[in-house]
Amino acid sequence: MKNHYISIYYELIANSRRIILLLLLVLTPTVQAATYTFVVQPIYSPQKTIEAFTPLTKYLSNKTGHTIKLVTTINFLSYWQTMRKPGKYDFILDAAHLTDYRLKRMNFKVLAKRADAVSYTLVTNENSAIIDPEELIGKSLATIGSPSLGMLRLEEMFPNPLRQPVIIEVDNSLDSIKKVLNGKAQAAIVPTPMVGNYPNLLTIVTTEQVPHTAVSAAPNVPADVRTAVRKALIDADKTEDGKAMLAAINFPAFQKTNAAAYEGFAGLLEGVWGY
Repeated sequence: MKNHYISIYYELIANSRRIILLLLLVLTPTVQAATYTFVVQPIYSPQKTIEAFTPLTKYLSNKTGHTIKLVTTINFLSYWQTMRKPGKYDFILDAAHLTDYRLKRMNFKVLAKRADAVSYTLVTNENSAIIDPEELIGKSLATIGSPSLGMLRLEEMFPNPLRQPVIIEVDNSLDSIKKVLNGKAQAAIVPTPMVGNYPNLLTIVTTEQVPHTAVSAAPNVPADVRTAVRKALIDADKTEDGKAMLAAINFPAFQKTNAAAYEGFAGLLEGVWGY
């Protein structure tokens, strides 16, 4: 009789465990993988952007369990028109003024920034005698169109519409540099980090630094996904796969940031069509 009760006791325990496991399976929410778009400001051509930033989206996909799909745009005009449409992009990596714009106007959330600052440099060919921006008035200057940060900085240098360079708009900064090197433009304004790759360029002037590019997320991206992407970015320099990704995209690291770090930079867009 005693063994009978013991048997019943253990059977009850086993049944209780099965019931608990069943309840856990029913009550635990299932996390389903989703696909999110990730666009990068078009300082490069679409093909170069794919080459440069695919390691980043692959890394984020592996770390978050979601598919982070890299998308490109051909130039800043197309980018500006598209990025202002709600729901078009889920994640965006771009400059301070556009980051601030989306935080204020589109309720985006900034997740992390590149761990340094950025400036723009006015450059000319090594054979040029130009040493002052004023010498470029009436001369050809290649740049990405508005509202790129380079173009907006250029407008700050030449506020008088009657005393400006002759602007040659190009689709990306690489094209700006090519125009200078092949003699089709006498100067260009490009992100300062690019200048060191071209020893045949001479620096005329460099603008003040601003917070570097940041990754921000659209309001439709779930909070847990934003958290996963933020953690993956900030922790990248602490893991081997993260370090490999950073080396591939030529970033020193990502670091924590907030909206206050970008406060006021949207003001550079004053006067830009669509602002």
